[in-house]
Amino acid sequence: MPKLDRRSFLKTVGQGTLAAGVGLGISGRPAAAVGNTKAPKSEDQNWPYPIAYDKETEVDVDVLVLGGGNAGCWAAIGAARKGLKVALVEKANTERSGSNGVGVEQWNDACTNPASGITPEEFATAVIEARRGYVCGMTRFIKANQGWDRLQEVEKMGMKIRDDEDEFKGAEFRDEKTKLLFSGNYKDKTMIRIWGTGLKPALTRGCKEAGVKIFNRVMATSLLNENGRPGSRIVGATGVNTRTGEFLIFKAKATILTSAAPRRLYQQVDNFGMSVGAPPGNSGDGMAMAWKAGAMFTLMEASGGGTAQPGIGNLSVPSMNPTWHPISIVDSKGKEVPYVDVNGNIISDISMRCYPAPGQKRWIYTSMIEYPKYAGPHLDARGMDEKIKKGEYVPPFYGDLPGLPEMQRKVIMRMMLPNEGLWYGRYHALMQAGFDPEKDMLEGQIGFSKGVTPNVRNLRLDAGGLVVDWDMRSNLEGLYAAGEQAYGTWGVGGSSCTGHWAGQKAAEYASRTKKALVNRRQIEEEKNRVYAPVKQKSGILWKALENGIARVMQDYCGDVKHAESMSIALKFLAEINDSEMKKLQARTPHELMRALEVTNIATLAHLHVHSCMARKASSNLLGLYRADYPQVDPPAWHKFVTVKLDQGSVAVGELPIDHGAPFADNYLKYS
Repeated sequence: MPKLDRRSFLKTVGQGTLAAGVGLGISGRPAAAVGNTKAPKSEDQNWPYPIAYDKETEVDVDVLVLGGGNAGCWAAIGAARKGLKVALVEKANTERSGSNGVGVEQWNDACTNPASGITPEEFATAVIEARRGYVCGMTRFIKANQGWDRLQEVEKMGMKIRDDEDEFKGAEFRDEKTKLLFSGNYKDKTMIRIWGTGLKPALTRGCKEAGVKIFNRVMATSLLNENGRPGSRIVGATGVNTRTGEFLIFKAKATILTSAAPRRLYQQVDNFGMSVGAPPGNSGDGMAMAWKAGAMFTLMEASGGGTAQPGIGNLSVPSMNPTWHPISIVDSKGKEVPYVDVNGNIISDISMRCYPAPGQKRWIYTSMIEYPKYAGPHLDARGMDEKIKKGEYVPPFYGDLPGLPEMQRKVIMRMMLPNEGLWYGRYHALMQAGFDPEKDMLEGQIGFSKGVTPNVRNLRLDAGGLVVDWDMRSNLEGLYAAGEQAYGTWGVGGSSCTGHWAGQKAAEYASRTKKALVNRRQIEEEKNRVYAPVKQKSGILWKALENGIARVMQDYCGDVKHAESMSIALKFLAEINDSEMKKLQARTPHELMRALEVTNIATLAHLHVHSCMARKASSNLLGLYRADYPQVDPPAWHKFVTVKLDQGSVAVGELPIDHGAPFADNYLKYS
């Protein structure tokens, strides 16, 4: 194998950014020295907040929640309802933060709603089977049983969930008794369409009414272990204010991780922007902190997603995105891409695309077509690349909005798009441009090949997370996880239910345990690490370093993986950490936040590569393809592979695929 020149590699990666020092559009100045509390002069920096890098604040609570998205707000509410003192730390602002911050259009898996045609046990069991066990069965049972309860609660907090104005009266997807609107599977009726732009404001009100102390614009940077030893009990966390640079020390009996899954591991910022299909702040901060503290992870080798740069169109695959289901897709000549059912039969009737096939007992929306027992109606895109080459279909492809029944078209365009947080990005812009859904089709990217370089992908690590038990507790005493921080858990219903559950369980633990002392040496080491970028008077800015990490991941841990190439990835990541990372510069508290995010991205890259190496098999379900282990989903590897950091080395283990079973019995026991 030819010798690799790392310096030449990094120079190429950062060309035009390392030298130019591209920042955030803020005029440059020498970095403020730690200890300087004076506001920067206007001629040097248009920074509107006083710099307070030397200020240190201590916060003493019973339960600490890190991450103020959907799961975090529910965790804080659940803990505060137990009568304990609760602090909620959020990098942005809880009113609009998190993956559902600007809106959500449907609430999944509300199996106990009055119109549901399936029991929670039937639904959760089907989901687990459809995913061949590669989900957290515990959180699936919690969500299926409590999703409707949480939805009713948020309705009381002020979010609209019913068609009270009878705008959609008589629609096939409406339940006339409850005025609930359903999407996806019209038979089982577990996915409820909601007016979700009001979700986060409602949850923020709920937190305040419960007495939660909210710390907005504070980025959590590390977990504190008892005696400062990784692997020991978690006794709090540290954070930094993203506007002033103030350092905060949180002391707590119990800590709950509720931040988002990482979304920026493979993406080069300057080439593609931060178009990650989620808030750009979703850099995996919680997972990085937990990894360094000694937490155990699983499914971190699983990844999904598409091309790093979204297509020009607004439409995505209907059978994978229920917002657009059951819209017909046609090519530029008007030729329709057929919908087929689980048996391969073409479904021409648009209404029938919302029901199981004849003889099919159950259709689970999240199931994969490769495992067809629970697969719902979907586009027949088999061999589409070859058909396009032969001229059978002529791109681009369009969603046939005029061809939809009136109520179905109306609910997509007037209710679902605006509430998915896409009012200005899609709906408003389209209407302003004269788009008429009754007459015009909508061009879209529907998942067919577009000639994008295979490794340049927006891989999402949203399947893996911390290993938890039925209390949502990790392997570290005092540390709990919910939402995307708990393995195999996602969706607004999942984050709501696991957040509330974890909040209650953490509060029960905190009420019966004594507070431990934080270790001052650990705090000082963290302060030195956090403020290192602002001490740099010149160096590398966050974008250039993030691009370098992304390039390593693209080239050496891409779509097709091999032990040899992944070993090179680890080598490069280690050398970047020892060299370029020490040159990372931040000129404002906001840039400091971005710089610290990049350090977390580097940590998660390390975790992801080790996880991919630990599973010595390929898997369609996990999106893992290893050239050195090409056998797909062999029975011997039908299990959870675990990794954790133990005294500086990566320890690999395993758990049975039914971890937490028997699920139905244990749900009753622990609830």
